[in-house]
Amino acid sequence: MYRNTITHADCLQFLPKLAAESVNFILTDPPYLVGYEARDGRTVPNDDNDRWLKPAFAQMHRVLERDAFCVSFYGWPNADRFLQAYRAAGFRVAGHFTFPKRYTSTTRYTRYQHECAHLLVKGIPLVPKETIGDVIDWAYSGNKLHPTQKPLSVLLPLVETFSRPGGAVLDPFAGSGSSLLAARMLGRPYIGVELDATYCDIARRRMEQDAMTAFVPANIPTEVGPRLGPLAAAARNGRATSSSARAG
Repeated sequence: MYRNTITHADCLQFLPKLAAESVNFILTDPPYLVGYEARDGRTVPNDDNDRWLKPAFAQMHRVLERDAFCVSFYGWPNADRFLQAYRAAGFRVAGHFTFPKRYTSTTRYTRYQHECAHLLVKGIPLVPKETIGDVIDWAYSGNKLHPTQKPLSVLLPLVETFSRPGGAVLDPFAGSGSSLLAARMLGRPYIGVELDATYCDIARRRMEQDAMTAFVPANIPTEVGPRLGPLAAAARNGRATSSSARAG
């Protein structure tokens, strides 16, 4: 019912509408709980509280298929709160990704030069036939569409490795829709939810445009990032066919 749609809603209100075990993979970038404000004044909704954290991951666990994966970016200063939410929901931490940057995002006691994400599992998924490393080079997205916009170059291999062809990919904190665009580029159906109306509109417009030409970063060197599977490599380089980009 909701496949290949992006809904403007609070995910705590939307996710209960999905059937249990109805999505194959979750790739999401929730608020880091740090009250982030970009240099241009843009903010992230609900980044100033954790009231949503445990309920959201409880619903994510419910809608995820048995023996399946979830990848969640998180803010390291609040790693303990994220870990508590995962485990309370029933997830098990099965891996950890580090994304080193070639630039400094912020300077405090140290220069912030990486992002991180947890690989979560529900049940006991099969080990992927061809998996990826847990250190993946970051390519700067420019943050033009969202203040914490993630680059497609790191999302494509995550989708290809941890979802099956034809399996639905869910992002309940969709932002400008980068994870959903990665799913579509690989022929996976997607389900997106975004609380902020402006970002939701941006995500919808991105999906309406040609996924192969409009938003694939053109300046990503081929050596940057993990070894991509054939679908992800073709998608990143703009060689996937229109039919495969819109499959599902």
